[in-house]
Amino acid sequence: MSAPTSMEISCCLVLLLLLLFIHNGYSIDCFKCVSNNGANRACDDPFHNNYSTAILESPCMGGRKGRDGLFPATACIKIAGYYDDNGETITVRGCALDSGTLTTDTEIIRMSHCGKFYYDNRYVHGCLQSCSDADACNGSHPKDVESLLLSVALLLLATAR
Repeated sequence: MSAPTSMEISCCLVLLLLLLFIHNGYSIDCFKCVSNNGANRACDDPFHNNYSTAILESPCMGGRKGRDGLFPATACIKIAGYYDDNGETITVRGCALDSGTLTTDTEIIRMSHCGKFYYDNRYVHGCLQSCSDADACNGSHPKDVESLLLSVALLLLATAR
């Protein structure tokens, strides 16, 4: 078996460098909990995540509109407000993912908003907030695939000389 040619090594190097820019496998960690009228203090505001690892889901998985199963979430959400019918408070922390439709009115993760909305068959006055910039509100780092690919590319480059 002959040694790889300079052209073959160059092609492999280009392929590996292109793979560095593919970011599959991202996931987000989110707190998942529900508190009705202060029943779950770990979920309520003010929120202190120093004792809340039990409610952190890593990676957070969510449903997708029109699809069966769970998928890696792309954002964390928080609903905080009170029920219109009795004034009881509600706090919900969870995760969601963009279903890929073109309308923002059906995509709760694309924009935070406050006002009245329907939740759990009741009207709630409050805010729905979404974030995707840090874990536990929230963006995660890819696995160490990029470091491995960069190492292989540098090794190929070194052997080509």
